[in-house]
Amino acid sequence: MPQAQSEPKAESREPKAKRPLRVAILGFGTVGASVARILVERPELASRLQLTHVFNRGVTRKRADWVPSSVVWTDSFDDVLAAHPDVVVEVVGGVTPAHEWVSKAIEAGSSVVTANKMLLAAHGPELLKVAATRGVRLRFEAAVGGGVPLIHGVREGLAGDSLTGVAGILNGTCNYILSRMSATGEPMDIVLADAQRLGYAEADPTADVDGFDAAAKLVVLAGIAFHRHLRMPEVPRRSIRPLSAADFRYADRLGCTIRQVSRVQATDGGFFGSVGPALVPQGSSFGRNEGANNVVTIYGKYGGESSFSGAGAGGPATAVAVVSDLLALTQGGRQSEAEEWQPASFVAPPPLPYYLRFIVKDRPGILAAISTAMAKYDVNLDAVLQEPGYPKDRLPFVITVEPCEEAALHEALGELSDADWHADPPLALPRLMGQDS
Repeated sequence: MPQAQSEPKAESREPKAKRPLRVAILGFGTVGASVARILVERPELASRLQLTHVFNRGVTRKRADWVPSSVVWTDSFDDVLAAHPDVVVEVVGGVTPAHEWVSKAIEAGSSVVTANKMLLAAHGPELLKVAATRGVRLRFEAAVGGGVPLIHGVREGLAGDSLTGVAGILNGTCNYILSRMSATGEPMDIVLADAQRLGYAEADPTADVDGFDAAAKLVVLAGIAFHRHLRMPEVPRRSIRPLSAADFRYADRLGCTIRQVSRVQATDGGFFGSVGPALVPQGSSFGRNEGANNVVTIYGKYGGESSFSGAGAGGPATAVAVVSDLLALTQGGRQSEAEEWQPASFVAPPPLPYYLRFIVKDRPGILAAISTAMAKYDVNLDAVLQEPGYPKDRLPFVITVEPCEEAALHEALGELSDADWHADPPLALPRLMGQDS
């Protein structure tokens, strides 16, 4: 007679849909700890999600007594993979070594939930393709907009539309700085120092104020909205560092304020867009957005404008987006992503009106020199604004220009760059008075 075989363990026979997904968290900083806390403090999730591993370098100093004793703490990523988690949550940040860890997790058959916009901007198409090949999921609601369900809203909620553009305030740190400068008239260095003290800005604020963070998020949004991959180094970026209190006074005279705006628009020849400070109407959704909040508008051929707003940063808000992705995985099992981001590139933007701010050592002939340079490149002046009360050796004034080609404007400014009457380099900001605001 054939030899009787032992009964397999109940867990191995049980379909994955009938047991909780085993979750490993990579990174136990602000976001990782917030994810773990939600999983621990919401017992009604226990039948769907089970935290099994926490990975962190120097893990001993990270241990928390509120985490169940059943959870394995480790500083070895190989130990995490050896446990075959159903889902790996990557909240370490940065491109290296996160790319290696996420790639290995996907290759090993684990789905991945990540909040890492830099990783997706650099390697999104590749990771999506490998996930589809391996039959696992790559989800990243938390990568853009923090707790705002932006990715889901665009990917699922607007799937029936043909999307044409995305514009938004994607960096809460810059919005805090600029909205406070607008409200109080304080200089940039004072407000930035306070933002660092309050935890809105890092000790090195480069990624925020120089546009790298927002550019990465814009690349991810373009992937979701258009299924195209815009390489992050090609995204035109301008820093908010040159802005002064005087700029907000002049913007106010024009019925505007200044925000860091990220935008991308589809055209027949490709995409145009940028990340950087821009004048927006005070009464627009961008102009009214205060503090560290995000606001994003999606433009569709059929549905028109759809807007999303809310807390764009912070551990708890981002963790909510991560856990929402985890719960979505329990609904659909290990299905493959039906999504590819094809290569794409930026093209020159259409003509826009501009705000030009000069700080000069006042003398006769300055306006004539500016007018001559602008006329040479077909840039038509609109108005000249000069507020009283500034010293003659550092006199700020503003010229608004009618819609013009960006390249022509910068050629004209380049011709003026060697003039000895400059006290500071001139500042050019687009005026987004129509659909982009």
